Amino acid sequence: MITSVLVANRGEIARRVFRTAGDLGIATVAVYSDADADSPHVADADTAVRLPGNTPAETYLRGDLVIQAARDAGADAIHPGYGFLSENAEFARAVIDAGLVWVGPPVEAIERMGSKIESKELMAAAGVPVLSNMDPDAVTDFPVLVKASAGGGGRGMRIVRSQAELAGAVEGARSEAGSAFGDSTVFIEPYLETGRHIEVQVMADRHGTVWAVGERECSIQRRHQKVIEEAPSPLVERTEGMRERLFDAARKAAAAIGYEGAGTVEFLADESGRFFFLEMNTRLQVEHPVTECVTGLDLVALQLSIAEGAPLAAEPPVSRGHAIEVRLYAEDPAANWLPQSGALHRFEINALASFANPAGAGIRVDSGVVSGSLVGVHYDPMLAKVISWAPDRTSAARSLAGALLRARVHGVRTNRDLLVRVLRHPAFLAGDTDTAFFDRHGLDTLAAPIADKDAESLSALAAAIADTEANRAAAKVQGRIPAGWRNVVSQPQIKRFESASGEHEVRYRITRDGLSGVEGVRLLASSPTRVELDVAGVRRVFEVARYPGIACVDSTFGSVTLTVPPRFADPADHVAPGSLLAPMPGTVIRVAAEAGQRVDAGQPLLWLEAMKMEHRIDAPVTGVVSELTVSPGDQVDVGRVLAVVVEES
Repeated sequence: MITSVLVANRGEIARRVFRTAGDLGIATVAVYSDADADSPHVADADTAVRLPGNTPAETYLRGDLVIQAARDAGADAIHPGYGFLSENAEFARAVIDAGLVWVGPPVEAIERMGSKIESKELMAAAGVPVLSNMDPDAVTDFPVLVKASAGGGGRGMRIVRSQAELAGAVEGARSEAGSAFGDSTVFIEPYLETGRHIEVQVMADRHGTVWAVGERECSIQRRHQKVIEEAPSPLVERTEGMRERLFDAARKAAAAIGYEGAGTVEFLADESGRFFFLEMNTRLQVEHPVTECVTGLDLVALQLSIAEGAPLAAEPPVSRGHAIEVRLYAEDPAANWLPQSGALHRFEINALASFANPAGAGIRVDSGVVSGSLVGVHYDPMLAKVISWAPDRTSAARSLAGALLRARVHGVRTNRDLLVRVLRHPAFLAGDTDTAFFDRHGLDTLAAPIADKDAESLSALAAAIADTEANRAAAKVQGRIPAGWRNVVSQPQIKRFESASGEHEVRYRITRDGLSGVEGVRLLASSPTRVELDVAGVRRVFEVARYPGIACVDSTFGSVTLTVPPRFADPADHVAPGSLLAPMPGTVIRVAAEAGQRVDAGQPLLWLEAMKMEHRIDAPVTGVVSELTVSPGDQVDVGRVLAVVVEES
């Protein structure tokens, strides 16, 4: 019997396992890096052990430190979560050799599925349809996909459309794979421009029972990472006989390697219902909540039960209704999905349940952050998974979009508006989703803010009025005099803000007769945190929150973040024309140019590594690199000048 479990992970998945373990009466142990000292997963655990350092290589990827932490804390089992060491066979073997219970599949199963090259050969022999691997030296037909053999989550993956790109893509994939997984092996397979990403959740016990619990569709992706997942799959629902064939292939895959525990068999399918094996993830998936919502199962509880040797029932429960999950990321989709970092001042999503299925139709939130959390640069920028369950797919999409719109997420830019637009898109609602969804429907359109420029202007007005109310409330003398009061009126109140669409200059006065200077708008009520306006006869409510340098305004128009520009510019902030600034804190991992070199617009100059991904920095114009201020291995802060390119005249 497991009495105490250490989760060899962080953030959301650690909190998820702790929730179930607590329900079962199992004591919990967290491990944490220095960067995660104040993380909610540390507070959730009964016991916590520090892993000195910040980066994954120093902390969560150090299996020896994790096992020693389990010993020190008195844990008798280790749950790996997902990512990090979850599919590392050597770590699993070391856990077992240390006399601890490994909450995962047999070491041999991890080894056989750990290499995507060998696993495809094994699946082909078991009768599971696969895509062929290609020799890098013999590739002639494009496009192809370069993939990390030991990887997942889109890391170590590159699309290549020409022979000229191949060598650089292989080098980049190897570098990223080695950094993320400690294994730089890559392989190449044909790339299908469009397709459906369908996966089957399997559960297997040590007594020979194998469940195909249900399928999930995860076709809407960015950078080969899933963004929206759902169960059941719209494609499978409308394709006769496809579910039976998928489940049969998944069970064959699990049986071929003597699988035990929770795993996922992933397939790439076309619109006709044909499918091909991609990989088997020998762990719990990020998107497991949608399967839990439609089946009523607790997959973590089943993992723990199977690890203790308990048998599964003969058949899994029947699925009901529809569940959709979105991954809420701290990122800017319009800027090539650039990850964001910084203080998360406020994080509130109205949900019926956290880390558990809602009792009825409603919202579940699995999150690794809370209000006040710091979104750092060392780990994945996912803030939360927001999941809806409803009797039908349309209702689930509507409910989820509404919950996202009403969420209060202040301090970092997110993909929230993009998620809402996708959930409301006619193609999504029709079930026409594939891996080219963003390309087909235009990322620029989907990533546009929900609040348009007019909505931003009204939000800026509300922020200005709320700021005035806050100043009046804080006044130490004459606090009862109306804000901005003048015996002799000379000019209106003027406040300036910057937003996604540009600068907003708000000019207004508040007199005995109310708000003046803003046509078509009447002020109904105001406080430092709430402003009610009559806009062309319609009552609008704006909730306003102020933080250092920014104001966040939430309304039915959408959420608007306004930057408050400094009254006086600091000369030290001036940078030379053509300067390339670091978009985030990170590490310079490669440099492809030198001072004095002529470069073309769009030519890569260097690569930064941050938040588990590589980010390419390109020349903005054709010209000459007049300055290159960094070298491989340098740590840079956001806004640092990396290089200067002087445009050709």
